[in-house]
Amino acid sequence: MKDKAFIDTNIFIYLYSEDELQKKNISQKAVEKYDCFISTQVLNEFCNVCIGKLHQSTDEVELAITEITEQCNVLLMENHIIKQAIEIHKRYGYKYFDCLMLASALSSDCKFFITEDMADGQIINNKITIVNIFSQKNIKKYLD
Repeated sequence: MKDKAFIDTNIFIYLYSEDELQKKNISQKAVEKYDCFISTQVLNEFCNVCIGKLHQSTDEVELAITEITEQCNVLLMENHIIKQAIEIHKRYGYKYFDCLMLASALSSDCKFFITEDMADGQIINNKITIVNIFSQKNIKKYLD
């Protein structure tokens, strides 16, 4: 049985970008390794970056969203998640939108939060470990 992991938006950006092939390969291996969870926030951020910064067509983005939602459990933003995000922000000092994702991950009992941001190895609320898959410490796990 695979560990449950919340996947940050940036992992999907690399997965659907052609700019950084090593990060794309690592992102693919990470998504395959875990039972993946995302929130509607991740989908919205992904669409915004792909259309705005990467200049992908809406047809390409729509196909990517279909693929992502077939691979991942999608969580809705509910009131208790928003309240917990504020508490995480107060306690750990992360940006509010990152805290929303952390709160979503906690609400789904994920073991890991997969990202390239935030403090690698930090444990949030004694329940979820942040994993920067591109850190020197972790990169070999995903390249082998």
